[in-house]
Amino acid sequence: MRVVIQRVTKASVTVDEKKISTIELGLLILVGIENLDAQEDIDWLSNKIVNLRIFNDDRGVMNNSLLENKGDAIVVSQFTLHASTKKGNRPSYINAARPEIALPIYEAFVKALELKLGKKVGTGIFGADMKVELLNDGPVTIVIDTKNKE
Repeated sequence: MRVVIQRVTKASVTVDEKKISTIELGLLILVGIENLDAQEDIDWLSNKIVNLRIFNDDRGVMNNSLLENKGDAIVVSQFTLHASTKKGNRPSYINAARPEIALPIYEAFVKALELKLGKKVGTGIFGADMKVELLNDGPVTIVIDTKNKE
């Protein structure tokens, strides 16, 4: 699993001109799923995200987590995170999982975040044409890949 995490002061997802998810302070999480992803990836990544110390404490130092800040989250599926641009100018998405594999993993990832945060997590609509708006705070943007745990 590969995610791009953006710390936001607000974010929303719109599908067919209808706003389906909105948050204030929290994280916008774009997630790409590949064929080899499994429950182990979901568990490790969801735990890492909720505990990542990227929110400012009282002194203005990034020392608090989403969990500590009681922030919100939106998760948006994005197969393009697995684009391969090695050859030519047209990206290949061969490493991105097909919907029948990716959707159950995406849903399980959202549920894992909800359990860890103790509240509902906003989502997009898997496979839909979505409009994502955000106000990046900081800006703080972090990329995490479960196959390359740096």
